[in-house]
Amino acid sequence: MTRPIAEDRQAGSSDPDSDSDRKRRHGGGLRPLLFAATALTAVAAGVAGTLLYQRFTAPDTSAVDAQAAEIAEALRGELTTSRSSGGATYGGQFTEGTLVAQVQAHGGVLLSADTDRNRAPDKTHTAEVMLGLVPPSEGAVAAAAYPVRCYRYTFGVGAYSVKQSDMTCPAGRTDRRPGSLAAQMGVLLTRQPTGAHPYRPKATEGYAHTSQGAADFLKEERVVTAGDEVSAASGRTDDHGAYVLALRINDVCHYLRLASSPTASDLIPLWAAPADEQEACDVQQAVAAAELHGTDPAKQG
Repeated sequence: MTRPIAEDRQAGSSDPDSDSDRKRRHGGGLRPLLFAATALTAVAAGVAGTLLYQRFTAPDTSAVDAQAAEIAEALRGELTTSRSSGGATYGGQFTEGTLVAQVQAHGGVLLSADTDRNRAPDKTHTAEVMLGLVPPSEGAVAAAAYPVRCYRYTFGVGAYSVKQSDMTCPAGRTDRRPGSLAAQMGVLLTRQPTGAHPYRPKATEGYAHTSQGAADFLKEERVVTAGDEVSAASGRTDDHGAYVLALRINDVCHYLRLASSPTASDLIPLWAAPADEQEACDVQQAVAAAELHGTDPAKQG
């Protein structure tokens, strides 16, 4: 392309009928087309190159997405009528503790939980989670194929109400210190109580609704061991007669719910507080977290 242009600029003939001028007049129409074709080719090559780059460099999120889908399915099971679900409940006979247990079982943590009580006709619950902190237990998954990702779940009453969507993970730590939120959450997971299955359903009947009763429950039910540090407990009785505490185990804020009802044996009494409540570790937050997400009509009469 450059050689003909240079030669044209050096041409000295001014005869409009000369061969060189005829070449210039005809060439003037071709050059813009050639430039346009070259530009389009370059753009097409650039787009194709970008798509190929993204195809071969974008992380494979299928493994962590599968974990997120399993959490949504488990939540739908909790919200299915007991008559047709083989024991699961309608309206969510569970607390925030069930969400925490499910998320941690799938390699993640609960970032936040909220309830919109003003939304009619039913309350709407929202849970934001971070997954990918711990690879799935079944089979080996390469770290590059299991990136940290965040998801949002909303649900009300009934399995149909469960909605799952992707979300951008928060950029900073919950304590506003420098560093990665994923790294902070990874440390939180390593500081779980070391007792036998601490985030499993357990009966809490027979334990005094006091700080001492809570300490007795944790030790006698082997939720914590001698190697765990339990401190800074504060509690109160909620509107349904359950005694709720906010306490720290291994410097991680936990909520504990002690209830005298026999049906409470189906509930998870102890769970790690959401990430955005870790710093405050307030008993009022614990009381809100301990509320039941509905009840099962089949068990009311």
